[in-house]
Amino acid sequence: MTAPLTATTPRTRKNKNKSKIGAAGPMTYVIAYAFVGICIAPVLYIIIGGFRTNAQITSDPSGFPSPWRISNYVDVLSSPMFWQQIGNSAISAICTTIGVVVLGVMASYVLARYTFVGRGAMYSLFAAGLMFPMTVAITPLYILIKNLGLTNSLAGIILPQIAFALPTTVIILVPFLRAIPKELEEAAAIDGTSRLGFFFRMVVPLSVPGVVTTGILAFIGAWNSYMLPLFVLNNEASYTLPLGVQAFASQYSVDTARVLAFTALSMIPALIFFSLFERRIVGGLTGAVKG
Repeated sequence: MTAPLTATTPRTRKNKNKSKIGAAGPMTYVIAYAFVGICIAPVLYIIIGGFRTNAQITSDPSGFPSPWRISNYVDVLSSPMFWQQIGNSAISAICTTIGVVVLGVMASYVLARYTFVGRGAMYSLFAAGLMFPMTVAITPLYILIKNLGLTNSLAGIILPQIAFALPTTVIILVPFLRAIPKELEEAAAIDGTSRLGFFFRMVVPLSVPGVVTTGILAFIGAWNSYMLPLFVLNNEASYTLPLGVQAFASQYSVDTARVLAFTALSMIPALIFFSLFERRIVGGLTGAVKG
């Protein structure tokens, strides 16, 4: 008589747990959708605002366009300065990403696989870089860039961006590279593979998730960088998109609809890039934590 009772008790508890989880499910979704709505609403307002006229924005700031107008977006897209600023941002972001990935992988490989005096201090130095914001260093950094003759050039913002992105890259990649089994390196050495050969044939392919994550973070950080270009770039022809948005908003401060269209077009590349590789970022960070 006792056997049926012991068999049904766990099922009862399991059903109760399921009912509790099911009762909490709708509220969880409501809160999640509320946060998503709070995050997306400003972006949608800017994008939709670009399809309105200034009169529509003045009469009904929160309404939908009636009728929808694409003239603001057409005017921005037909401007050569807009495409030049997109090109400057692309050059800055791509060069920064390449520099961060190449230097980050090499520095992380040394810190993760080799034992030498000062390795702990060097890793701590990279970790301390995470707590060193650019706002603190912007004045001496500007003086250094000026003395090097790099002001008003993209090289003047690419090099500091690489330096400030390296701490995050090293912190993420070191666990990846440290998790590679020693047996692989020993087997490669027995087969006659040099250290550089092992690095390029084994280490680089195995660290692809972490490399992709750090590359995406570096690209988005460089694309959205504002303070450093503000200090270094003075010529409008060398402006990146964040500075271009500020200059355009100052020039057309009365034309709110066109400013919204310019801002929306400036955000779209970064939003598309982040949406396409969002899973890569999460996967890479998860691998770094496991490593």
